[in-house]
Amino acid sequence: MTSRIRTLVLSVAAAALVVPLTALPSSARPAAPADTPPRTGFEESDGAEWTSLEREQEFLAAVERGGDRVAVSTIGTTKQGRPLNLVELGNKRSVTSVLLICSQHGDEPSGREACLTTVRDLAYPKDRATKRFLDRTSVLVVPTANPDGRAADTRGNSDGVDINRDHIALKTAEGRTMAALTRDREPDIIYDLHEYGATPPYYDKDLFDLWPRNLNTSSRVHKEAQTLSEAYVRPAARAGDHSIGTYGIWTDPVTGDPIKQTAGDGQERILRNASGVKHSVGLLIESRVDPRSEAEENDPALNQRRRVDSQLDSLKGLFGYTDERRAQIAAATALSRAAGLLDRGAVYVGGADNEPATPEDTVENPPCGYRLDAAQYADVKDELALHGVKALPTRGDTAFVPLRQSQRKLIPLLLDGRATYHLTVGQPVATC
Repeated sequence: MTSRIRTLVLSVAAAALVVPLTALPSSARPAAPADTPPRTGFEESDGAEWTSLEREQEFLAAVERGGDRVAVSTIGTTKQGRPLNLVELGNKRSVTSVLLICSQHGDEPSGREACLTTVRDLAYPKDRATKRFLDRTSVLVVPTANPDGRAADTRGNSDGVDINRDHIALKTAEGRTMAALTRDREPDIIYDLHEYGATPPYYDKDLFDLWPRNLNTSSRVHKEAQTLSEAYVRPAARAGDHSIGTYGIWTDPVTGDPIKQTAGDGQERILRNASGVKHSVGLLIESRVDPRSEAEENDPALNQRRRVDSQLDSLKGLFGYTDERRAQIAAATALSRAAGLLDRGAVYVGGADNEPATPEDTVENPPCGYRLDAAQYADVKDELALHGVKALPTRGDTAFVPLRQSQRKLIPLLLDGRATYHLTVGQPVATC
């Protein structure tokens, strides 16, 4: 990995001069000089404590005040009233955009800490390569995608719902917020940060990653996602002395051959797959929670620092990929969005890139569209709008959803009874 890539996520030496004050209430902490980069609660405790939600709000406010070209906004609110924050960095007019979704699962905090650190480091760029990267890139970050779950240290949100299984139904405030963000900003890349529990000796690497497996992902977008993984994220992780492999695939510890698949399929309701279907180069990253050594067992802070460091090292690969393959990324995502307007080709309601679709999973000749009666349309029109699917109202409060639109391959997943997670069963219309 080149030195230019390694500098894209910076370590801020000046932060070492800040005296840890986590024991003091926020009102008693002296304000740092405007040009001093703020530190997360995790950094102030040297990895002993995760950054609290209150501290996150203070940290983001400080970054926005003192950072360069950074804006923090609230784009949604959880059921328990906590804000869903969006941080925007870099050039908002850039044709290249990257979205980081951090800690959809509230009990997986290392990705969130990496995202907060990255926000700060990009907001206080010091070297020429990072400044040039930001001149050419729009970076969007949702630092805590599940604040209620983080507050309770639970996988699900306050209703116990796994947000990463809600990217089709959009029943949660968190899922709806992310869908609207994806629809409105059309990110070229969506990077989803998680953690996992190891199963030694078959499944115990420091990191795992995986691209969209859903067969409705365009071939160009699929290729770019694999390139992001194999040519950038994995080398960056290894350069940081972290082992890495393919998420959901157990391997023989001696030969490295696959033994069985335990996760990582093509179901469309997971963000990694929904990203690909919606034309973004998606990638899931998972860091290992379990201690890797006796030293980590005896020192939880050491374990937690390793988890965050592995996420940060993988992000170096993401930013290097974004910087070096702008033309290929733009072509892949633009052509994917335009392909639906041609209204050609099969649509798949099952299968994955490593599991060929059966005839039952394949809609070889998709209909012109789906007709919804009044009750169906009333029930799903908000979700269709959040997904960016255009519906044409017709007489009697009914609607027609044509396939000839950008989200062509998503529509059958929402409205066809053969799709596992459909919202409703629309009436197929053969000809227009």
